[in-house]
Amino acid sequence: MRKSGWTTTSHNSSWRPEIETNLAKELAADLNRFCHDPLGWVLYSFRWGQGELAEYDGPDDWQREVLIGIGAKLEAGGDLGVIIREATASGHGVGKSALVAWIVLWAVSTFPDTKGVVTANTETQLKTKTWSELSKWFRLCWYANKFFELTATAIFSRSEGHGRTWRVDQVAWSERNTEAFAGLHNKGKRVLLVFDEASAIPDVIWEVSEGALTDEGTEIIWCVFGNPTRNTGRFKGCFTGDTAHRWTTRQVDSRTSKFTNKQQIQQWIDDYGIDSDFVKVRVRGMFPAMSARQFISVVDVDAAFGRHLHETQYNFAPKILSVDPAWEGDDELVIGLRQGLAFKILRVIPKNDNDIQVANIIAQIEDLEHADAVFIDAGYGTGIVSAGRTLGRTWQLVWFSGESSDPGYLNKRAQMWGEMRDWLKAGGSIPKDTGLYNDLIGPETVGRMDGKIQLEAKSDMKKRGLKSPNRADCLAISFAYPVSMRTNRLRKPAMCQTEYKGEWE
Repeated sequence: MRKSGWTTTSHNSSWRPEIETNLAKELAADLNRFCHDPLGWVLYSFRWGQGELAEYDGPDDWQREVLIGIGAKLEAGGDLGVIIREATASGHGVGKSALVAWIVLWAVSTFPDTKGVVTANTETQLKTKTWSELSKWFRLCWYANKFFELTATAIFSRSEGHGRTWRVDQVAWSERNTEAFAGLHNKGKRVLLVFDEASAIPDVIWEVSEGALTDEGTEIIWCVFGNPTRNTGRFKGCFTGDTAHRWTTRQVDSRTSKFTNKQQIQQWIDDYGIDSDFVKVRVRGMFPAMSARQFISVVDVDAAFGRHLHETQYNFAPKILSVDPAWEGDDELVIGLRQGLAFKILRVIPKNDNDIQVANIIAQIEDLEHADAVFIDAGYGTGIVSAGRTLGRTWQLVWFSGESSDPGYLNKRAQMWGEMRDWLKAGGSIPKDTGLYNDLIGPETVGRMDGKIQLEAKSDMKKRGLKSPNRADCLAISFAYPVSMRTNRLRKPAMCQTEYKGEWE
């Protein structure tokens, strides 16, 4: 991996000869020196302590940590290149937009033919805040306009022939148009990818962006920043997900930043409390227990996860067998059993269109567990229930879109999820199943003028990168209708073709 490449001709060709002779050579040498030293570049490129920066002596402590960390990883990468992933969750006003601007300007200034993309949660954020801050620091950088052109959508080299190969573009994301993220390749050089307010950027954009990480021998720098407004999604996953070990993460408390209004922060703490989600997100840089539109709290699911119950706490209650059939190719068919406060998942089966086979499996489980009722999601369960009738079964279809018996909920689905949420708060126990855990905290509510509770559609969840919550729906179905315990649970098994072993998933 080359650390340099700047020459005295890598500049605007309109410069006067004396500038080319004296300044350009010195500047090119300096920029080569800062190729793997972002902090040194920031201190070099702005007139700290003068003019607009008269009150500042350089970056804040946390900003220095990020810049130093990027430089150290680049040095360690050597000729093989390196993939750097930096994730920062912060409170308000700590200077993350300024850091974004510095990283962009440093990246293009110190490595010829750098290519990059900057995006944000909304086009408004991208244009009025992220890019506006870049414009400010571009103006404050004492040499930037000699080498680069800054427009409303891009910063690019003024060197002849490099306008398309040496640039960073502002790109508003679109789930229907991801080419700008999929095609970000720059083999053997430098790639920069920046997400601002990353908590609200859909997972599909993250997934497509990972395609830029495949170039061999390339400096790849992926930086994501944001207020931790959601405790689901890929931004949260940088800190606690399956790929968290690949990210260098930090959570910045606004109280520790030299840029923030400490009086306003204290007012928030006094009004809302230090442990409130409002203060966690806006001050402490912590993910909330419950996002603004999240329906079920992480706190409630954490408490229920693997909760131990003695059998006397539930064995008096009726047994309800619930089935959520698979909707699409990658969905799961889930069979669960709830008895009072206890719930367990009995079978998880890939999508199966053989209704007779599925009906036999359910019948076997019904007999083995002596279930008092069997509820099946009607969306893809009508054929299963019909097949069950040939086995002498009286299973109940549950229509998620049906009318709610509680006027506070829009439909049956929202009502069942509401009763499931109350059950969790009341001491419900769920197995240590991460799929079920993620399903429960995934859905958000949809705002309505009439005030009724409505959950977002499964299709909208998938647009956010979340899977269909089949396991949670399986539990929710068990709350569809009241159930009484049968006087004689020991019923004669029906004729079934499939054996059920009763293993736990």
